[in-house]
Formats: sequence, structure tokens, C-alpha cells
Amino acid sequence: MRPRFLLTLVLAALAGLSMPSLAAYPDKPIRLIVPSAPGGAPDVLMRTLAQQLSQQMGVPFVIDNKPGGSYTIGTMDLVRSPADGYTLAYGNVVSLATNRSLLASVPYDVDKDLTLISNTLRLANMMIVNNSLPVKNVPELIAYAKKNPGKLAFASDGNGTTAHLGVELFKAMTGTYMLHVPYRGATAAITDLVGGGIQLMIINTPVSGPLAQSGRVRALGISSSQRSPTYPDIPTIAESGVPGYEVVAWGGIIGPANMPKDIVTRLNAEIRTALASPVVRERFKALGAETDPSTPEEFRELSRRETVKWAKVVKSSGARVD
Repeated sequence: MRPRFLLTLVLAALAGLSMPSLAAYPDKPIRLIVPSAPGGAPDVLMRTLAQQLSQQMGVPFVIDNKPGGSYTIGTMDLVRSPADGYTLAYGNVVSLATNRSLLASVPYDVDKDLTLISNTLRLANMMIVNNSLPVKNVPELIAYAKKNPGKLAFASDGNGTTAHLGVELFKAMTGTYMLHVPYRGATAAITDLVGGGIQLMIINTPVSGPLAQSGRVRALGISSSQRSPTYPDIPTIAESGVPGYEVVAWGGIIGPANMPKDIVTRLNAEIRTALASPVVRERFKALGAETDPSTPEEFRELSRRETVKWAKVVKSSGARVD
């Protein structure tokens, strides 16, 4: 056997051993980290998406809730994980944008430590208040807050979330003052709001909508620029006396840095297919969210654009992590 031919066979064998076929991915369960508590909007929406992805890809998607630290705890778990496509996470406006201006030190670099795979959703927030609060609309809330500065407490599902900054923006635009009480997740915050310990929240519609419909809280307004198709009878905050007010949450699937390009491409395609399925679209719509797939490049640009936007809000409102 000629030496050159033998060398060719050896190199081919080594290449086959060192470069596994993409067709083999995935061949075991995929962990999907949700950096917030169970029961909140991210958890509910990602479980819906994970179930569809599991059906498409033939392996379980296991939700792993890692709340706390303004999404940094769960995100750092992802950063430390192997970049093999078997550990993914939910990344959103908090972990990919607002943390950069709100936190004194962010333990990860969005541009260097993460692979952004695809955005998945957009959703508005709803302003809700405790039923005992003597206000029935946004103008009445503004008047009450001005007469009682610092006596109203608003909850959020964590520092830097749109539930937090949404009220900070509202305060700045209306000249009101309310005390921020951050929680580790939406469930505990809602419990205190319904019980009267907290008076107000601006929280994602998948969480707030059912509460308002059941009468457990009172809805005052929607945070998007247009009324929600799911809750068309609730006016926007902008049309209720705060022109120009708009807060929209977004989030998608991310991975550790340096993920193989073919796996990123595969996951992006699977996510697009899942978001186009009638089951996911209808479930998202019922929860008040819109499906919003993107390319990895578009997702990266969204993160950068929103970082600039929220940095301005943080500076003008004086918001801080307390």
C-alpha cells in the first residue's frame, strides 16, 4: 500500500472520529434554564415552547428555574456550561439589555460570553392595582400618587425587569413617587398585591391578565403603544394621560459562547418552526404574547438597540438596583 494512500485513509478516519455528524444532535435531553421563578410569564411561555421543541426534535427539554440576581444567577449557569447545544437559556430585556446600565457589575459580557440564537416573543405589560386602592384609571392613580408621595408601593419580579423599569418610567413621565419593592419572582409579588401589602404592579399580561379577568385585581392600562388584541377593552397608558409611554418585553433562546455554527443554525430553524405552529401561536396569544422569531444577527441587534434605550431610561428616571 502506498504511503500517501495510507496517510489519506488515516486522516479520513481521524476526521470521522473528531467531527460528529449534525444528524446525531440532539441525542439526549436538553436543559433550558429560565432565570426566574416558576409561574411567571417567562416560565409559562418557555414551557409552551419547550414542549413543542421536544416534539419536533425527539428529546426532552427540561426546564431548570434559576431565579435571583436580576437574571444573573441563571445566566451565569449558562455561561459556565459546555457549548455543545445541550444547555440553553431564556435571555430577555433584563439579562441582555437593562442589566448593563442598572447593575454596578455584570458578571458576564453579553457580546463575548453568550450566543444569541433567536428571539421568540414580544409582550406588553398591564398596570394592575389592589382592589382596595381608591383609583379606577390612570389619571386617578396619578392624582392619588401626587397627593400621597411615597405612600404607594409597587412590586416587581426583580430589579431591572420591565415590571421595575416600567414603573420607573411612569414615575419620571408623571412626576410621581412610589416605593419599589423587588421580589425574586412574580408569584410572591402577586400574592402581596392581592393581599394588600403592595398597591401596584406593571407586569406581563400572561400573569396580570387572568388576575384582572377574575376580579382579584383591577386593571388600569396596557404598556404597549396599541391596545392588546387579547384585552381590547383596557386602554393603553399612553392614551390615558401619559402620551409617549411604551414598554414592551421581549425574550428568546441563548447559549454559551462559541457554540458550533451548525447547531445554532439547527436550533434557530427548529425555534422558527415551533413558533409558527398553531399550538404555540394560539397559546402565546391566549397569554397576551406575540411570537417574534429572528435570526441570530437580528437578535444581537435587538439586544444592542434596547441596551441603548434602557440606559437612557435608567439615567433619566434615576432608577437603581436597591
